[in-house]
Amino acid sequence: MTIGLFLREILPFYLRLAVLAAVTLLIDLGLHLSDMVWIGRYLGIPGVILILASFGHSLRKRGVIKSSNPVRLLRLHEWLAWTGSTLVLVHAGIHFNAVLAWLAVAAMVVNIASGLTGKFLVQRAQRWLKQARTDLREEGHSDSEIEQKLFWDSLAAKLVRKWRDVHLPISLAFAVLASAHIIAVFLFWGWK
Repeated sequence: MTIGLFLREILPFYLRLAVLAAVTLLIDLGLHLSDMVWIGRYLGIPGVILILASFGHSLRKRGVIKSSNPVRLLRLHEWLAWTGSTLVLVHAGIHFNAVLAWLAVAAMVVNIASGLTGKFLVQRAQRWLKQARTDLREEGHSDSEIEQKLFWDSLAAKLVRKWRDVHLPISLAFAVLASAHIIAVFLFWGWK
């Protein structure tokens, strides 16, 4: 593996996860140092709202939303999901007092990793295939020769684009666990 590949492809993926963890820890630390830990208890609510708002991109892809720019919605999806996940992680804190809540958090973290993996894999596959086509065209190959030479690579790139088939069930598992946690909170909340 070359240093360029590591810097261009692998490092940004892990940096995004590290930034998510660092921001979460800094917010949680700030709440603890300012003796406002109680705020973290309520950050799950805006976090879930932001995560739900991030589904505009999915609704656009499925034709429920007709207008809007898909690329803009994808960026908004990434930003809203990242911010909402940060708030939910701060809400979870480092308190180990509810198994269902921690299962939901674990599913959310796997969902985040799945989303980032898909984003980076799809981008890399598309860039590589585009560059391979350009290189073969510059070598003087015809379009039919290029398609023949890149047949298996094109199939692999199409397969990589199917990562959503894995990401969607992970998202669904997170949604079910988060919903169960929210319902349990309402059932067992001290309403007095």
